[in-house]
Amino acid sequence: MIVLIGGEKGGTGKTTLATNLAAMRALSSRDVLLVDTDPQGSANYWSQSRDDERVTPRVACIQKFGKGLSAEVKDLSCRYQDIIIDAGGRDSVELRSALVVTEKVYIPIQPSQFDIWTLNQMDELVETAKGFNPDLQARVIISRSSTNPSVHESDDTGKLLADFPNLDLANVIIRDRIAYRKAAKDGLAVIELKPKDPKAVEEIEALYKEVFGNE
Repeated sequence: MIVLIGGEKGGTGKTTLATNLAAMRALSSRDVLLVDTDPQGSANYWSQSRDDERVTPRVACIQKFGKGLSAEVKDLSCRYQDIIIDAGGRDSVELRSALVVTEKVYIPIQPSQFDIWTLNQMDELVETAKGFNPDLQARVIISRSSTNPSVHESDDTGKLLADFPNLDLANVIIRDRIAYRKAAKDGLAVIELKPKDPKAVEEIEALYKEVFGNE
């Protein structure tokens, strides 16, 4: 399966989701490749940290840029069971190219009006991509949401997605938890972190199940 984590807004936790899904896929004995298309290279640094710490299973990561991304990913999909693409937070050649070849795209946004405004462009990009990739599934995932139970921004954000015909709302909310940052520092997924954060583990396992089902 080819899965894209991408969107127009930076700072929404795209790399966190991509790296956690990649590590969990590897832990499920799948041959997975993480593709970093962001010039900042955060996913690639995470993979290098994982290698430096000798964490197993290893998660292979490559950096790819430019218009040739779609052809490269198609070729690589013959060699890997799963490819997870981490695209930078902007409208880029890489994001558009990845939309043409991916099966599922998850668009993380924070529960704020500023992030919601970026969905107009993403809805249009997905609509264009479906002309070449008609089976594309696009879901918005609320990410880095407050852990305070009295804050209901996430509920309000979900209601506004009805305005975007090409985007559905994921059934999972990822909260802004320290565990994700701790895990990233050592090239880990939150399920590998010791001691575990049960709530973070529950969230990421729910996302994994939504993306990959019982595969």
